[in-house]
Amino acid sequence: MEPFLTSLAVVALAEIGDRTQLLALLLAAQLRRPVPILLGILLATLANHALAGVVGAWVGALLTPALLRWGLGASFVAMAVWMLVPDRMTADDAAIARRRGAFLSTVICFFLCEMGDKTQIATAALAARFEGLLIPVVLGTTTGMFLANVPAVLFGHHAAERLEVRWIRYLAAAIFAAEAALTCAGYRLF
Repeated sequence: MEPFLTSLAVVALAEIGDRTQLLALLLAAQLRRPVPILLGILLATLANHALAGVVGAWVGALLTPALLRWGLGASFVAMAVWMLVPDRMTADDAAIARRRGAFLSTVICFFLCEMGDKTQIATAALAARFEGLLIPVVLGTTTGMFLANVPAVLFGHHAAERLEVRWIRYLAAAIFAAEAALTCAGYRLF
């Protein structure tokens, strides 16, 4: 039970204010379908954290801390720029989105955004710490992520009618840009 509870607590606390929590808020505000978004977050997190638990220690040994820091900094800059680009949907895009839906969009976006995130790194470290107990660690980190993101999705869904999505994008872009600068300088915003 210790690996599950420790993993749950570490990741739930680490996720508060994290970029994936911002993504959950943004997806809820734009797509306005909380149940498929929450299910997408659950599946994406489970897959991502299982991957982190299996290969995290190996990847960590390959990368120097400086290379990891600059790579994360570059990814934050890319996310900040991406957040500034408003969604424009053509008739073909709308048809694809309807087929893909909120669930698949969330699974893809959330899985990719979680790559290299502190909660993914925490999962790898916890899997190494609790050697041989991968399943309780992954279930704990996934539960922690889910518990931290449920309020963001519910708030984003209800606030979408009162907030302009463009201001949410600007705020998310500013946070990603700040995190990029601080990461490259050797610090963490979140």
